[in-house]
Amino acid sequence: MKKDNLNIMHNIQIIEKLKAELLCLIADFFKLLTRGSNVAQNAILDCISGAITVLYILAERLGYSYTAVDEHMKKKLKLGIIEEDEIEKEGKDLSRLYSHLKERQ
Repeated sequence: MKKDNLNIMHNIQIIEKLKAELLCLIADFFKLLTRGSNVAQNAILDCISGAITVLYILAERLGYSYTAVDEHMKKKLKLGIIEEDEIEKEGKDLSRLYSHLKERQ
């Protein structure tokens, strides 16, 4: 087998592992939320930050840069703000996240 084929297979294996990890993190997150207010804050943050991390790495493995993901997120957020998405109307969540992303760069 050629070296290129090995690299492709290795990359596919990593992508599959990342997908499985993401599913596990989301499942753990939902389990934590069913426990109510007795759940440790750190466990919830671990799930959220873990999922975001896996998604960034997965995007990069699929050929998208971290910057491209951030820019696309900003475009989607801006569109939601302009279209007055329900989440935006309720608490300006999209605006706050958009500002956070702009400040990071």
